[in-house]
Amino acid sequence: MRVCCSRGIQGILLAGAALAACACGPTQEAATIPVSFYEVVHTYPHDPTAFTEGLFYLNGVLYEGTGQYGESEIRKVDLESGSVLERRAIPPEYFGEGIVAWNNRLLELTWKGEMGWIYDLNTFQVQGQFQYPGEGWSLTTDGRRIIMDDGTPQLRFWDPVTLQELGRLTVTANGQPMPFLNELEWVNGEIYANVWHTDRIARINANTGRVLGWIDLTGLWPGSDHDVKTLNGIAYDGAGKRLFVTGKLWPNLYEIRLARR
Repeated sequence: MRVCCSRGIQGILLAGAALAACACGPTQEAATIPVSFYEVVHTYPHDPTAFTEGLFYLNGVLYEGTGQYGESEIRKVDLESGSVLERRAIPPEYFGEGIVAWNNRLLELTWKGEMGWIYDLNTFQVQGQFQYPGEGWSLTTDGRRIIMDDGTPQLRFWDPVTLQELGRLTVTANGQPMPFLNELEWVNGEIYANVWHTDRIARINANTGRVLGWIDLTGLWPGSDHDVKTLNGIAYDGAGKRLFVTGKLWPNLYEIRLARR
């Protein structure tokens, strides 16, 4: 599998600097932003060739968007077996990114293409395209708006019908802008965001942008790294109160329960 390295070692250094600027060391952070850890409830199989960029759970199945030029797809996946039930590739010149469902549509971003696709949620047939400025990284929804990120500290809010931007919010941790926000999920009134190049998920106040807490997933999968096989992918089953996480090229998807030490 080809691996895109344009977010490589330079990104790792920048991410490390950003975390340091946010006073994210364990001693300083403990007094300001609480840290949750995890318990694994269940381990499910996950396609180890899937370069996960988008993930959500709906109507009993997982929907997944994968990246890499020439390999990007949207997929419908059986949770229990990890089997791909439905898939659709995008043109090879585009790098697929985040996905979200709105009514009977599925929306997909591209990384640097400044455009995305609109699909029928059930058939994956293309219904249209849309445009936006800058990079596309991830999508989620709070039930009223679509929430998008682009790798910067900013979240963008879109009208879910017109896909026009309604406003932006800067995410901060300890008063400092928090960059490298990656895959997003709406969980119990908060925005959860993978922080690229780390083992952490940020819990974000959707009104203020303030990081309310960290979820530390260090050691969840032993093969994880902070560059290619990095943590990325959050899905929430609201009815069952189940939280799922995975990573790029990970062989497992985990249902986890948050815990404090």
